[in-house]
Amino acid sequence: MKNILSIYARDLKNITRHWVAAVIIGGLILLPSLYAWFNIKASWDPYGNTQGVPVAVTNLDKGTTVRGHEIRLGDEVVRSLKKNKKLGWIFINQKKAYEGVRRGDVYASITIPEDFSKKIATVITGEPVKPEIVYYVNEKINAITPKMTEKGATGIVQQVSDNFVKTATGAMFKTFNELGIELEREWPTVKALEELVFRLEKSFPTVNRAVRIALEDVNKAAEITGKAQRGLARAARITRDGKEFTHRLHRFLDHLRGSTETLLPRVKDRIETVHQTAVSMQQLTSRLQKTDMDPTDVKSAVSEATGRLTAGLTATDHIIQLLERVNRLADQPILDPEIKRLQRIREGFQQQLMLLDRIESTVSNGEAPGKDLFRRWNDASRITQQRTQDVMNRLEGEFQPKIRKGLDQADSSLDRVQSILDETDRTLPDVNKIIRDATKGIAVGKKELRTIKEHLPQIEAKVHHLADEIRKAEAETDLGEVIDLLKNDFHKESDFFAQPVLLREVKLYPIPNYGSAMSPFYTVLSLWVGTLLLVSLLTTEVHDPHGVYKSYQVYFGRYLTFLTIALMQSVIVTVGNLFVLHTYCSDPLWFVLFGLLISAVSMLIVYTLVSVFGNVGKALSIVLLVLQLSASGGTFPVQVMPLFFQAIHPFLPFTYAISMMREAVGGAIWEIVWKDLSILGVFAALALLIGLALKEPINRKTSKLMESAKASQLIH
Repeated sequence: MKNILSIYARDLKNITRHWVAAVIIGGLILLPSLYAWFNIKASWDPYGNTQGVPVAVTNLDKGTTVRGHEIRLGDEVVRSLKKNKKLGWIFINQKKAYEGVRRGDVYASITIPEDFSKKIATVITGEPVKPEIVYYVNEKINAITPKMTEKGATGIVQQVSDNFVKTATGAMFKTFNELGIELEREWPTVKALEELVFRLEKSFPTVNRAVRIALEDVNKAAEITGKAQRGLARAARITRDGKEFTHRLHRFLDHLRGSTETLLPRVKDRIETVHQTAVSMQQLTSRLQKTDMDPTDVKSAVSEATGRLTAGLTATDHIIQLLERVNRLADQPILDPEIKRLQRIREGFQQQLMLLDRIESTVSNGEAPGKDLFRRWNDASRITQQRTQDVMNRLEGEFQPKIRKGLDQADSSLDRVQSILDETDRTLPDVNKIIRDATKGIAVGKKELRTIKEHLPQIEAKVHHLADEIRKAEAETDLGEVIDLLKNDFHKESDFFAQPVLLREVKLYPIPNYGSAMSPFYTVLSLWVGTLLLVSLLTTEVHDPHGVYKSYQVYFGRYLTFLTIALMQSVIVTVGNLFVLHTYCSDPLWFVLFGLLISAVSMLIVYTLVSVFGNVGKALSIVLLVLQLSASGGTFPVQVMPLFFQAIHPFLPFTYAISMMREAVGGAIWEIVWKDLSILGVFAALALLIGLALKEPINRKTSKLMESAKASQLIH
């Protein structure tokens, strides 16, 4: 590592000490950015500046007459083109137009023939003839321009077709519209009658179904009202029972409130007894921890403690049951905190009883209880003492007020229930009257529905007969539909037939101009060109008369120098794209960082080829560049390329470098970015493997060949 860094440090020192080398390297750093910037700027918006592409137009159309009206469609085309700024239209005669295309003064010419309008007019005859527009193009001037001019020519043809369709169908639909208005004015009564008859005819299945459903519903309603009348008696009985039940609950609450006033002092006495028991237990366990007692005395103490704890546990359960009853009767569980405190005391009693049982079992087996049992008993009794003391402190201030409040809330709830039951009792007679009235109305409705159902078949037969007569009179023609069709807006109809389908474009990753869209390709290309410039002017070998370096030290030490210059190239190219050319970029920071990574990988690949294979490596780097220009998909989709380029496409660094830069420009999909990064990492690993494994043996075998090549004084 020391020798590697010494090579790198010496290179940097030599650059700063020799101004000529510094100037050359400065030029090498700047040149790739100029390559990228000029290409991006030149292709900034080529398809938005086509108004400068000259296209000659010659109109020879003589026009024609259709039903007394003169039409000149060629003149209409010329007028529309004069408003069209997509191409540089030049209106000249046929001879100049042809010569202009032949000599390359204009890229293409469009000639409208003499019989253009005449042939279009044949559409109204029995033998229509399609007209032609003659298009001349000079494809040797430029590869892309013929595509632009061809689009302009097809646009003219499409425009003429659209205008003709719109005009012809417009005239046709206008006539139909006038006919429809006249028919509507002459046949309003017939139309109204026809619509009424057909509507009735169509609605009879629905009417029959509605009458049937109505009868079913009436029968169900009668059944429901009968059940409701029978249920009213039960509802009245339930209401009376409910009122009696609430009276009993009131008495129970009064009794509970009285028992609570007498019970609380007893609870207080018991908690005090339990508290004293816990104190005595703590003293006993403290003494047992310090001295050894006779097993008989221990057993006696345990028996007495068990009796006291059992009594305390029973008293605690009684208090918990009382509080839970009050809690259920109240509007809300206001005694939950007190119940939880008592439950913790009960848990403490149970824990002590469990420990006492273990101590008693140990003594009964003739063994001495361990001090750990006495310590745990002592801790449990101390915690229980604290909890009982906490409950004693809260008894006067919290327990009694909350119990009274819970009983008061329960009493209020019962008052509300009592009020609701009283209101229900008063309302039941009115409900009974409503149900009796509904029963009478249902009976009347049922009778009328049966009458309608009996006469409905006769009415339906008459309407069907009338509808058949109307159909016979119209002789398979629905006059109403014809009039509706003829009345349509002829302008909208002609517009629709001229352009029945519209294209709605949705851009997922919009890029405002072509130059920004091409910036990933030209950026990656300029970085590769920058690496080629570096290996062309700078040597990959170390010529130090004072030091002897191993092959891998030369490889890494000189690579650090190349890498430093390449990263500077990348920063200037990417930052210049953003702030000099102002190219669009969704993620500018990642654009710069991806550029640094791509520059490092490209430099490693080219540097390794040259470092290992010498001038052959330079040739390989150029060949690799040429292949990547075509097969990476940077300009045209790889799917339109020949099969050879499609086959090598996945194995080229450009493919993944351009893809990664496109993610930064358009908006990153990180799955794609990580894939590109991984594959570029594979290329970098392969380059390192080749450099470390092959540099020394190949350099040793090719050294004489290189000396012979240099002796020619043509190759360095």
